Amino acid sequence: MRPFAYKTARYAIKALSDLTRANIRIFGEKEIPKGSVLFAVNHFTRMETLLIPYYIHRLTGQTLWALADDNLFNSGLKNFLDYLGAISTKHPDRDRLIVKSLLTGEASWVIFPEGRMVKTKKVYDADGTPKGRFLIAAPDGAHPPHSGTAALALRTQFYRERYRRMRETHPEEAARMLRMFEIEDPAPVLNHETWIVPVNLTYYPIRARENLFSRMAGRFVEDLSERMIEEIMTEGTMLLAGVDVDMRFGTPIRVAPYLKSRAVQADILSSDPINFDDIIPSISMIRKTAVKIMERYMSAIYALTTVNHDHIFASMLKFLPRGKISQQEFRQRIFLAANLCFECMDFYRHDSLMRNQIHLLTDDRFHKVRNFIELAVEKGAIRKENDYFITDPAFCDISDFHCARKDSLLGMIANEIEPLLKLQEHLRQIAREHPLRIKYQIKRDLIHKARFDFEKAYARFAVEGQSKPKAVGAPFFVRLNKGAKEKETGVVLIHGYMAAPLEVRALAEYLGSRGFRTYAPRLKGHGTAPEDLAVSGYMEWVESVEEAFVIMEGICRKVVVGGFSTGAGLALDLAARVDPLAGVFAISPPFKLQDFSARFVPAVNFWNKLMNRFNMETAKKEFVENHPENPHINYTRNPISGIIELDRLMDQIEPRLPDIKVPALIIQSLGDPVVNPAGSFKIFEHLGAKDKEYLMVNYERHGIINGERSDRIFRMVEDFLGRLKDDQSEENA
Repeated sequence: MRPFAYKTARYAIKALSDLTRANIRIFGEKEIPKGSVLFAVNHFTRMETLLIPYYIHRLTGQTLWALADDNLFNSGLKNFLDYLGAISTKHPDRDRLIVKSLLTGEASWVIFPEGRMVKTKKVYDADGTPKGRFLIAAPDGAHPPHSGTAALALRTQFYRERYRRMRETHPEEAARMLRMFEIEDPAPVLNHETWIVPVNLTYYPIRARENLFSRMAGRFVEDLSERMIEEIMTEGTMLLAGVDVDMRFGTPIRVAPYLKSRAVQADILSSDPINFDDIIPSISMIRKTAVKIMERYMSAIYALTTVNHDHIFASMLKFLPRGKISQQEFRQRIFLAANLCFECMDFYRHDSLMRNQIHLLTDDRFHKVRNFIELAVEKGAIRKENDYFITDPAFCDISDFHCARKDSLLGMIANEIEPLLKLQEHLRQIAREHPLRIKYQIKRDLIHKARFDFEKAYARFAVEGQSKPKAVGAPFFVRLNKGAKEKETGVVLIHGYMAAPLEVRALAEYLGSRGFRTYAPRLKGHGTAPEDLAVSGYMEWVESVEEAFVIMEGICRKVVVGGFSTGAGLALDLAARVDPLAGVFAISPPFKLQDFSARFVPAVNFWNKLMNRFNMETAKKEFVENHPENPHINYTRNPISGIIELDRLMDQIEPRLPDIKVPALIIQSLGDPVVNPAGSFKIFEHLGAKDKEYLMVNYERHGIINGERSDRIFRMVEDFLGRLKDDQSEENA
């Protein structure tokens, strides 16, 4: 190996890495041991042969060479691959070079034990045996993974231990071994150990589309094969579109313990000369041991798969009974699947699955569902029929191995998580569960989550003697009077900023007495302590409201959302994004704040940033005093960060107001010292609803849903809800 050429080639790979928009995320790098390492990596793209050794080299500082497909050396890449230290799988002296470099520590190796790119990601034969087995799909027929990585590791450690023993007992044989491998310095042979490190590469999202590379190839290269077109479309899109590549390193496998048997030890201690390719008495046992090690690292590689939304969606289509499924039901099933306890099953998740998944049931704001459905329709896996999907189970069939990533993409995605047996079992169960059971489970899980989140936050943040009793902050349902139509109309009632569900208790009980099932959620960060609010963002408040909506949707035929103050703003936000809502009411909705604390925030925020610059944490001002109308409910300290989040919430609500088409009611007090009446009227004017109403009362306070004459506000809301019920009854008639 020429060091200068190696470094030059590395610079070229760095340039390629800098050009690509692929997002390489590395996990478990602290697991990588010192010494001689064979990295066993799953193989999906050609670029892995170039990029993976480069990234591992950056992590470890070790020289990394790779075992590469012989076809690559028959192209213009041959000299470049030689400079990188890649060796052809058909190189006549391949094994001796690998073992020597591992013995001396000259280089560690990247090897792809699947034997080739597995474009179908079909690596598991679920029906092969009762427990299944690894079986790699290939154009010329499925085959088990290669045990060569394990065999090379065992041979390296065999010679390492033999040299150590011979050095003490038969120095002539030890010297002969050094000459056989052309080793000048025996120190690394004695000081290193041999390891196998399983590595998994998971790509997300995978798409095969026309791109800059494919257009250029089509223009300048005649008669491109289907295989080459597929590779350019798939890998070009991945490079240019910013695919996430999760590179996970598993627990290293120490090879030495596998050489402890009597037969192997007898060969290690034998005084007879052993040449590199000699057939030794223990060879049969070593080969069987290599297969056991192979099964271990292959299991580890696939267990490191980073599960993502596409895996869940494709697997759900695969397991769904043949026929028709509503879009809502499909979303409900994938929501349950996305909320499985991956930690309990010891699987890894893409970071998009670590966030709250309620968006899958509401506005799909990250376009996870939309993008997958578009792909599924494009690939013929489903077709749309009004609000239903007609599924085609044949989408998993892969007719052409080399075009699988282009023509059978969804089947390939589903194949990738086949080895994750526990996950497969859960996904299959969710796909086949009765729709009513699915709906009930979502409602039950979200109710439990709301209660658990509150208990957890209260235990963490509440301060004895300062925090309010639990009854103030806990979410609650209002039970209906006997004879009321429980499943007719439900109301989600949202409290305000720095408040708690108790703030809307009186209105909730009034509506319950009038036959409206009411649920009051707790906004994240509220009902515990100001420190909890200080670390909560407005999107978490939005998610609290969305969860409440889904809970109520699971109970009642139609849902109305309403709220007070900031809760009113959150109600409007939901109404602008989510279908189907029956209506929305907003009491004292914020548009511009008038209180001193809000105007004081920019100056305090600037001061805090200045103190951060000078590392003067103790001089920062995190809170400002609050003097609420209801001190038994509201916080008396207002976090600066919370006011900033409140401002962000209002900024993103304003442009969405024209999207609100459902019947709407705005109620405002003329003498409100916190919310500007002109601002609430501006909200009213911007609403896109034809059926909208603005009512004003002349109270000299902000909290008009509690205290004197609040019953008038209650009747206004009741009248609005009654009109919605009457309108619905007329439509049904």
